Amino acid sequence: MTEPEWHVEPGLTDYEEALAAMETRVAAIRDGGAPERIWLVEHPPVYTAGTSAVESDLVDAGRFPVFRTGRGGQYTYHGPGQRVGYVMLDLDRRGRDIRCFVDALEDWMIAALARFEVEAFKAEGRVGVWTRTPAGEAKIGAIGVRVRRWVSFHGFALNVAPDLSHFGGIVPCGLPDYPVTSLAALGIRATLADLDAALAATLPGFLARLAARQAAACR
Repeated sequence: MTEPEWHVEPGLTDYEEALAAMETRVAAIRDGGAPERIWLVEHPPVYTAGTSAVESDLVDAGRFPVFRTGRGGQYTYHGPGQRVGYVMLDLDRRGRDIRCFVDALEDWMIAALARFEVEAFKAEGRVGVWTRTPAGEAKIGAIGVRVRRWVSFHGFALNVAPDLSHFGGIVPCGLPDYPVTSLAALGIRATLADLDAALAATLPGFLARLAARQAAACR
């Protein structure tokens, strides 16, 4: 099976334009008119609401634009210094199991963070990727996916060096007891390009996990 197209978008990508581009690409993938794609972007500051978002978790509605999306999950923030990965894969070919797909995405993020000597992990009942800080467990990576006609879109967000105060306008992912962190907050000097390289290096492992889970039950 061929690897998906890999594209890193320069500069800041308007969120609405990104949604429209994903919609177009997902339809083309399903109809056989375009290859799968992994699209890495950086957005201007926005809050996005997933299908499970609770209105009371939008603490400051006037701070940044708010977009309602069809992805899974609750409220999250996107902004400069954060790498957003839109993962558009044909799960008809790679395995019709959304839980396994999300699990593999988390493993990919963890493997990429390990390149920076960050010990990240999954937490029972909490989607996303976590790490330990002096203040306790904190979220460093979020996941919110959508699947249409067995093509995935939306994806993940990893915090490299965003302004963490921007998360204060929401209850991130509906978890008020857990803060967010970033590579910069952990004392790691890294750029988005550094993270992109780590993601590219660990991409084959992610695709291999999907293939393995297509052949066997997700564990």
